[in-house]
Amino acid sequence: MRTMMQFLAVAALGASLRLLVPTADAQGQVSPQSQQAAPSADITDQQFDATAKAVRRMNTVKQTYQKKIDAAPPGDKQRLMSEGNDALEKAVTDQGLTVDEYNRITSVAENDPAVRAQLLERLHQLPRGQQSQ
Repeated sequence: MRTMMQFLAVAALGASLRLLVPTADAQGQVSPQSQQAAPSADITDQQFDATAKAVRRMNTVKQTYQKKIDAAPPGDKQRLMSEGNDALEKAVTDQGLTVDEYNRITSVAENDPAVRAQLLERLHQLPRGQQSQ
């Protein structure tokens, strides 16, 4: 059950980043509290690029494993959730980030409109088929 929760938590984070697009368009409506996040100066260009690639890859992995889990017999679901969790982690680490770095950057992006805009810009610059490099 713990693996299931980890998978869902990481998958939910990937899904939340897809929701950043409408949020970024409404930057003028952001509350003052959300602007108290860590400054974007702590995030390098290389980390922004890596995070954008990881987000793209994580969304693909999440979609793939969600389909597999939904179609699997009950006895296989736990194994697939564990595999999915490992694949999500690999999507991050293949980009040269630790899971903690990725979580920190995405957390800042959720709370800081400037960081969110920079991350979204990197995501939009990726070619559609871009998975990792």
